[in-house]
Amino acid sequence: MGVLSNKISREELKAGDHIYSWRTAYIYAHHGIYIGEEKVIHFTRGAGLEIGTGTVLDRYIFSSSPSHSSHNPCLRCGDQSRLDGVISSCIDCFLADGDLYLFHYSISPAIFLAKARGGTCTLAAADPPADVIHRASFLLHNGFGVYHIFRNNCEDFAIYCKTGLLVNTSISVGRSGQAASFLAAASAVVSSPLRFLTTSFGGLAAVGCAMYCVSRIVSDIGVRRDVTKVPVETLVAGSSIGAYSATETGNEDSATKMGNEGSATKIGSATMMGNEGSATKMGNEGSATETGKQETAATEMDKEDSATHLVNKLAPVVS
Repeated sequence: MGVLSNKISREELKAGDHIYSWRTAYIYAHHGIYIGEEKVIHFTRGAGLEIGTGTVLDRYIFSSSPSHSSHNPCLRCGDQSRLDGVISSCIDCFLADGDLYLFHYSISPAIFLAKARGGTCTLAAADPPADVIHRASFLLHNGFGVYHIFRNNCEDFAIYCKTGLLVNTSISVGRSGQAASFLAAASAVVSSPLRFLTTSFGGLAAVGCAMYCVSRIVSDIGVRRDVTKVPVETLVAGSSIGAYSATETGNEDSATKMGNEGSATKIGSATMMGNEGSATKMGNEGSATETGKQETAATEMDKEDSATHLVNKLAPVVS
């Protein structure tokens, strides 16, 4: 494994390998899974583009896929200029006259940081080739969701096929090392408060490099904690990557809602019981008051009866 380059020859290829090829002056790389017999399964944005932002920038930055135009289709692949999503191409169409590179897995943090360009390696471990080919072939017939340049691109597809890992949050980038490196570079230049600690060019360069390295390594799929191993059948049953993430988030929201409803029910029950207790207490006090009134009335009647009896008894004596 070269530190500066992952370039390999076609003779070194094995079924289940994650390969890539640089495009447009090394601005980005296109990724796919080699399945043998000179065939590559890869994920494209559509409208003849391998990747893209969905803006006018796509005309000037990103190259089209495949390398053959609709007027001169590949003899092996046919016309793929209007295909989108997960497609299968021959190795020549995939490379588009570019060089062949092998994406590396289970590398050490030191080698990871030495390869300063993102999208070439990861700390995560790869699954056996049979599992990789099964995932890629299954997604070829069932799709990999909606393309997104930062959260669901060709590198995300290849990494999922190799590891089965999905990011289960929607507030960060996907598994792509290219997207993570771009955001890491931006954060190193713009968002780091440490840049105010020094004014020298060397100090700023050191701070920026440190922030870039830290951002890259914490965003790697082999380090992150917001990832889940998802069987490809489960992924497809959820219709898309976004649907799966939304389902996870929805389950959490439902649990929270149930908890809140449970708390409300508990408070309501307690309040009702308290009200009933108060009513009972008031009823008891009312009963006690009524009993007291009855006893007072009875006492008054007894007093009147005693007085009448005494008068009747003294009347003959006075006479």
